[in-house]
Amino acid sequence: MRVLVVDDDQDVCDLVVRCVSTVGCEVLAAHSGPAALTVVEIHGMPDVAVLDVAMPEMDGITLLGRLRKRRADLPAVFLSVLWSGHDLARMRDAGGVPMQKPFAADRLRAVLRELVVPRGRQAPAQPRTSR
Repeated sequence: MRVLVVDDDQDVCDLVVRCVSTVGCEVLAAHSGPAALTVVEIHGMPDVAVLDVAMPEMDGITLLGRLRKRRADLPAVFLSVLWSGHDLARMRDAGGVPMQKPFAADRLRAVLRELVVPRGRQAPAQPRTSR
């Protein structure tokens, strides 16, 4: 799974990258919306995006709209400290899954797995070992 991580806070971006790379994901990272568009232009579209909502230059919601011009069904998680009813509605209306900062790493990984498994299909079962 290829994951695009975009957060203007270097520490948060690094944390998310470590979180998803520990489960074997290929990670593309950027610290702004415009930089993310450049990364995608060079490396190709991700399978899923993890986007900070409140960033200067281009917020995560606007960035998702730009990315979806290239891939309309791109799943996304919005990470945010903004958590009012209005903010949640904006994230959901944009088609992303809201996740409040700080977040639990296991929860983020679980949400990413859910987003990339096609609806109606289950993730592959873990191989069983013989006794």
